[in-house]
Amino acid sequence: MKYQNHFIQDLAIIALSILIAVILVKTGALINLLSASKNLERFGSFISGIFFTSIFTVAPAAVTLGELARINSVFWNAFWGGIGALLGDLIIFRFVKDRFSEDLKELLRHNKISKRLRALFRLKFFRWLTFLIGGLIIASPLPDELGIGLLGFSKMKISWFIPLSLIFNFIGIYLVGLAAKAVL
Repeated sequence: MKYQNHFIQDLAIIALSILIAVILVKTGALINLLSASKNLERFGSFISGIFFTSIFTVAPAAVTLGELARINSVFWNAFWGGIGALLGDLIIFRFVKDRFSEDLKELLRHNKISKRLRALFRLKFFRWLTFLIGGLIIASPLPDELGIGLLGFSKMKISWFIPLSLIFNFIGIYLVGLAAKAVL
């Protein structure tokens, strides 16, 4: 019952986040705010990048990053947004990677096929697969928490995580910027 309540709360927060993003776009408030702070576009990209990493804030952050890319350089928007997203991912990596791994191990401990799955997880191919899937999730607007959890499960070191997060977030934000320029 506890997990069901958390799930309902999470869905409500996500729905509210999407509603706020829609309101910001439809009312033009976001464009007015961004136009007024023209000299702060790098800072805006950086802050929006931080919020681009979480399922709870990705919708308004993506809209903001799209608007910033539309009125500024897509490359620099993605660069500063990627650095902000790296910071957000490092915070998530610190708290999520071990917890996700432990939850998965606990789940496997109670399963009859756990020996086979544990053997699969030890394969080098599986580690590279989780590395690739985790990176793709980070690049997408999907929640980075899931991708970071996969990377934590593959025992990724922070020295590998930092460039991976920066590159994949840059790509994701760059694609958001290109889409915003093409649509608007």
